[in-house]
Amino acid sequence: MAIAVVLLAIAGVRRLVRQRTIRFRRLPPLEAIGDAVGRATESGTPVVYITGWGGDMGRPTTMASMAILSHVARHTAEYNSRLLVPSHDPVVASVAEDTIHQAATLAGRPEWISNTEVTFVTQSQFGYAAAVDGLFARDKPGAVFLLGSFEGEALILAEGAHQCGAMTIAGSDSTIQLAFFLVACDYTLIGEELFAAPGLLSGDHRATMAVLAQDWLKYTVLFLLLLGTAALVTLHFDPGPMLAP
Repeated sequence: MAIAVVLLAIAGVRRLVRQRTIRFRRLPPLEAIGDAVGRATESGTPVVYITGWGGDMGRPTTMASMAILSHVARHTAEYNSRLLVPSHDPVVASVAEDTIHQAATLAGRPEWISNTEVTFVTQSQFGYAAAVDGLFARDKPGAVFLLGSFEGEALILAEGAHQCGAMTIAGSDSTIQLAFFLVACDYTLIGEELFAAPGLLSGDHRATMAVLAQDWLKYTVLFLLLLGTAALVTLHFDPGPMLAP
C-alpha cells in the first residue's frame, strides 16, 4: 500500500507539472478561518490558538499546527485583534512566538505584536486544561482554534470553548479525540486534512500531493471492494464452507 501511495504521488506531481493546476476537495474548516477571526474582531474578543497537550515540536501534528498558526496570525494582525496562545511546552511557546512575529511582519503590522500573548502554562495535562478553561471564562474569546496533538483534555477544551460561545475550528490525527471534536466543534480537520492544510493555505499544491494520493488510493480501494462484493453476489458465492470449523 505504501508503494501504491508513492506511485500515485509521483503521478500527481507529473500531472501538476504538465497542467500547472490541481483540484483538491474543499476543506470548510480552512474557509472558515477568516470568518472566525472576523467574528472575534466584531465582538471585540480575542482569538485563542491551542496546539494541544499531546505533542512537542517533534510531532508532525505540531509542525502542521504552527504553519496554520502563521496563517491565523496574519488574519488576526490584519484585523488588529488580540491573539492568545497558551502552551504546555516552553519550546512550542517559543516557536509559536517566532511564528507570530514573522506573520506580523508579512502582514505589514509589526506593531501588532503588542496585542499578542504567548504563554507557557504548565506541563500537567489537566492543570493545563483547567488553566485554559479559566482563560475561556475570563476573556470570552470569539474564536478558538484547537489544532495539533490532543489527548484526554480534548473534550474539556472543546466544551469550554463552546460554553463561552466561541466559534471553534479543530483538527487532530487522533481518531479517539476526533470523535469529541466532531461533536463539540463547529469545524473539524480530520486526520490527514490537518497535514494538507498548510500546503493549501500557502498555495503550494505540491505539499498536498501525498494526501491527494491517499485520497485516490481510498477511492480505488472502495471501488474494488464494491466491485468484489457485486461479483460475489452475482456469482452466488457462499462463504459457509470456508468458515466451517
